[in-house]
Amino acid sequence: MSSMLLLTGLAAVSGGVFLVAVAVLPAGPPRVPLSRVDPTAAPPTSALSGVGSAAGSAVGKVLHRRGWAVTGAVALERAGVAMALPDFVLAVGLVAALAAVVGSLVGGLVLGLLLPVVVLLGTRVLVRLRAGRRQAAFADQLDDSLQLMASSLRAGHSILRAMDSVATEAAAPTSEEFSRIINETRVGRDLADALDEVAGRMGSEDFTWVAQAIAIQREVGGNLAEVLDAVGHTIRERNAIRRQVKALSAEGKLSAIVLMALPFGIIAFISMTNPGYLSAFTESWIGYAMLAVAAGMMLVGGLWLKKTVAIRF
Repeated sequence: MSSMLLLTGLAAVSGGVFLVAVAVLPAGPPRVPLSRVDPTAAPPTSALSGVGSAAGSAVGKVLHRRGWAVTGAVALERAGVAMALPDFVLAVGLVAALAAVVGSLVGGLVLGLLLPVVVLLGTRVLVRLRAGRRQAAFADQLDDSLQLMASSLRAGHSILRAMDSVATEAAAPTSEEFSRIINETRVGRDLADALDEVAGRMGSEDFTWVAQAIAIQREVGGNLAEVLDAVGHTIRERNAIRRQVKALSAEGKLSAIVLMALPFGIIAFISMTNPGYLSAFTESWIGYAMLAVAAGMMLVGGLWLKKTVAIRF
């Protein structure tokens, strides 16, 4: 059986290599592409790239039909993923399909159905974690960015030149977002709209204040450097309070994790040392009812603890 699977895998790999060779390698003598002679001509595309473009177009149509195109694109922008949404979805789908095949060959049907779900859920969790880390980094770098902008304004530079200095000298993701602001204003977009979009994408209330301060200064005038210094001072104070609250609530979060994990740990220990002790819960409807009540109480307690330690200000 194993030799048969090995031969089947070798045949599949050989067929794939043959198809790639037919699609990529030229059929005739080498010729200079027309795009190298005429800059207005589009570069040549192979059959393989054509298949990829067609698949990406089909995925894009499905996303638009389902209404997921806008929300998915916004999620990727928040996470800092430069790949287009149809290409990203297609890549994740191919990885999930490969995981299903590998799981079916290794562990049977159950593992073949479980691995694609793990890939899809894991991708969603990773995108959210990357977006959260990016937003947190942007919030931590905002104070230094405002100081740099204020220094540039005192040196006599314009507001756009001050933002360009931040885009050049700051670290990511601040440099990426300010570069996007500069590029959008150069093609004619209003500066206030670009700033508001960055504030919404980064989920930063502090940067919303910066955008409002810049908009007010452009309308009524005034010393923007002093305004940015005042906003930066407020942001520093808020960050200090936020870090203090985070440190004080860390004990509560750890206690919540321990309390939620303790019942499962006790059940695992008893099931290994004395399995018959827990059999009463699965032998009658009273036992199942007690398990259901316990699960409901744990769910309510977990939500209660989460709301208690999640302090927002």
